[in-house]
Amino acid sequence: MLKTQLLHPEILSILGSNGHGAKILIADGNFPFSTCPPPSARKVFLNLAPGLLGVTAVLNVLKSYVPIESAVVMTPPDGSPQEIHAEFEQLLGPDLPLRSVKRFEFYEEAKSPDTCLVIATGETRRFANILLTIGVIK
Repeated sequence: MLKTQLLHPEILSILGSNGHGAKILIADGNFPFSTCPPPSARKVFLNLAPGLLGVTAVLNVLKSYVPIESAVVMTPPDGSPQEIHAEFEQLLGPDLPLRSVKRFEFYEEAKSPDTCLVIATGETRRFANILLTIGVIK
């Protein structure tokens, strides 16, 4: 047993193999996992059932394991604020503002060859995707 909040062996391996500038996508249940990320991105499916293990639960663990330099979220076509984005801001703190982009721009960013990990969750809220960039330890 490890003395850390993060125990998933595959996620630990992927994070340990990547560094500054690598991107991690934590995605809701509606995200096109098979077609959007680059082929080089490793996929971890934590979506056992709708509503089980949401995006915020995964983010809460990851933020204690890797430094986060930036975060991008997907907004709906009308640009309306999403409740989950406020939860992301609360988890990440005031020093890390979220950058909001529309759906297709978000897909393009997720397709970056820097995206090393895609975590599928059972999150049922729409527009609950967040793309994190790993920072440096200060």
